[in-house]
Amino acid sequence: MADPKKSSPLTRDSVIAAHELIKEHIHYTPVLTNTTLTELASTPQSPSALVGTPWEGQEPAKPVIRLWFKCENLQKVGAFKVRGAFHALKRLMAEEGWEEGGGREKGVVTHSSGNHAQALSLAARTMNIPAHIVMPTISTPSKIAATKSYGARVIFSGSTSTEREAVVADVVKDTGARLVPPYDHPDIMLGQGTLGIELQEQVEKMIASGGTKGQTQPKCSFSVKEGGKGKGLDAVIAPCGGGGMLSGVALSAENTGIFVFGAEPEFEGADDCKRGFESGKRVEVVKTLTIADGLRTPVGAYPWSIIYERRLVRQMFSVSEDMIKKALRLVLERMKVVVEPSAVVPLAVALFNEDFRKIVEKEGGEQGWDLGTVFSGGNVSLEAIGKLFAVPDEKAEGKGG
Repeated sequence: MADPKKSSPLTRDSVIAAHELIKEHIHYTPVLTNTTLTELASTPQSPSALVGTPWEGQEPAKPVIRLWFKCENLQKVGAFKVRGAFHALKRLMAEEGWEEGGGREKGVVTHSSGNHAQALSLAARTMNIPAHIVMPTISTPSKIAATKSYGARVIFSGSTSTEREAVVADVVKDTGARLVPPYDHPDIMLGQGTLGIELQEQVEKMIASGGTKGQTQPKCSFSVKEGGKGKGLDAVIAPCGGGGMLSGVALSAENTGIFVFGAEPEFEGADDCKRGFESGKRVEVVKTLTIADGLRTPVGAYPWSIIYERRLVRQMFSVSEDMIKKALRLVLERMKVVVEPSAVVPLAVALFNEDFRKIVEKEGGEQGWDLGTVFSGGNVSLEAIGKLFAVPDEKAEGKGG
């Protein structure tokens, strides 16, 4: 990898510079709105819906939330990861002595089960550089096929991080390839943060113009800030796995007055960043089979330095598997947009997490908040969606006649 010490400072200006560097290689993905979901977010949950949750017996929150969805599911390779991959690779190529030292011929290597694998493969092909991708044997077949389709050499490994890293070490020894990590590197974080810059600009323009033609708009009246600047986002909520994107988005919002929150699944300890945030110590190991498979990774050291140590993320929240499935169904049926389970975890927080909703109610008041929500990716197969929403077979369960 490029030397982290030679990376640009972790600031909003560096995120803007990263966007300038990679914008020719990425899609300027749309921001969508949806009246139904905005109204649901702004409607108190019924007391019965809170039964069995940590908020059972409490008065339901009454927030006013206007949702704005950044659709990285429509990004190249179907996920935001391509932003960090292109930025890290271009920074590596600009490193003094890289070309002369045979960097182009040696190529790059990474380990990933899916989205980063595809992202680095595409970036490397675009730059005419060999890519060696270490993927667990349990990776989704469609993601393996997609990675190979971009011309990468795929090497299989065991599923644990230790097994992956051992194979990566062998590849580096054999080829001299440079490692481009999935999330734990400043260049990756700055690249991922470019979606936050776009989201802020897009929402401000959409509010100033009354929305974009052809898009459903939230029911509300928008104000204009002093100085003539159009009203923009009050907050952004983004999913967190390794934390590369969440930390990048936090950097993109630094000194803007926009709050940044993180969202995780809670199943089998997948909410490691939330737990670390509350204990003051980063959790380094996670073993979970949450349906939000893109968020099964523990938060990295560099992202943690932004998320927690610099406090650029205000708070972390988590949601149950059932909440994730409900949010996914709403997006599929009401927005007609295909996203993966990981992508709807922030929406699930906005809809169902009463701790978050009470913050919006208290601080947003009657005017409420304009909340940017990141759809991180759309790499999910029809078979996987079918299994998530399959109706149990009564006879198979011994309930039939």
